[in-house]
Amino acid sequence: MIVVAHFLRWIDTAGVAERAAAATALSEAYIEGSLGFEDRCAAEAALTLLLDDPSAKVRLALAEALATSRKAPPQIIAAMACDQIEIASLVLGCSPLLTDADLIDRVAIAPTPVQCAIAERAWVSISLAAAIAEVGEAQACIALVENTGADIAAISFRRMIERFGDRADLREAMLRLGSLPSDCRHLLLVKLGETLSRSPFLMAVVGEARAVRLAQDACTRSSLTLVDRTPVEEHAALVEHLRLRGELTAGFLIRAVAGGKIDFFGAALVALTGESERHVGALLARGRDVALGALLRSAGLAPSLSPALISALRVWRDVAHHRRVAGTQEVTWAMLQALQGPGTDEVASLIRRIHLDALRDNARDHARAIAAAA
Repeated sequence: MIVVAHFLRWIDTAGVAERAAAATALSEAYIEGSLGFEDRCAAEAALTLLLDDPSAKVRLALAEALATSRKAPPQIIAAMACDQIEIASLVLGCSPLLTDADLIDRVAIAPTPVQCAIAERAWVSISLAAAIAEVGEAQACIALVENTGADIAAISFRRMIERFGDRADLREAMLRLGSLPSDCRHLLLVKLGETLSRSPFLMAVVGEARAVRLAQDACTRSSLTLVDRTPVEEHAALVEHLRLRGELTAGFLIRAVAGGKIDFFGAALVALTGESERHVGALLARGRDVALGALLRSAGLAPSLSPALISALRVWRDVAHHRRVAGTQEVTWAMLQALQGPGTDEVASLIRRIHLDALRDNARDHARAIAAAA
């Protein structure tokens, strides 16, 4: 008590560096718990008085000493959480005394550096992450995504993509996450396509209409690549995401089958027909043409498409059973040969484009192989 009383008399005449050192020493003594009850109460009063110190250096010293301790006086932590940016960031980023409710309240009104400090906490709960995703600035959302200690729900990822998906730094941070849900990866690709279609350079070079088409084609290709990187158990979720967005079109399914993405095609048929996975899987693997045609019609696909799709499935079955070697080039050729009847011109044009793309890709691969062997 005597020491604290002396401190309170001395503090009015001490310099900034001395007051900062004293704030650190008194804080450490308080946290160590070696003070008696009366001395502890007096020390707490003195520490509380330091909150009004005109020098930010003194208050920062106080924050540095108390921010990580569970024994710090809660009223001091609460006050420093509302101090200037450097002090508030330290406390809000570290203090174990602050609850989710405290942190969520601060996120809503804090400047960007303070939001980032909250997003970088050693552990961020799912509710706090949701708050940052909803009201945080872009830099805070990026910090959240990069924080390995953050528990982020799929809906929070989607919200951040909706708000800041046009930013390359956010897309890159999300795409580095192995745990990012497949539908969120697709949304990122869509955002990238939208950004590309609005590119002044691209529009100046090829025109606005062609820029939009090129961006759409790039998104479709990226979505198909995404299917390859999506675990089979997540195909159903990706299918539902595409279906709700209106992107699970006949053209997309044709591209999927042409590219050998049969597991994904099966998941799409399950969603579109309501049949069981086991039944659909059996038909794709061993079903006769008549049964396959009925399944495709049940999925809402035009009857004129059935011959081409069934022809592709036959080729992929042979590949799976090692009866032949084939790829997209051979499959699309078989699909073109199977197309017949009116109303197939548009589909034939699509399959022909896929076939030509496959020819170019194979030619490039062959040229690289020759160059590598030379």
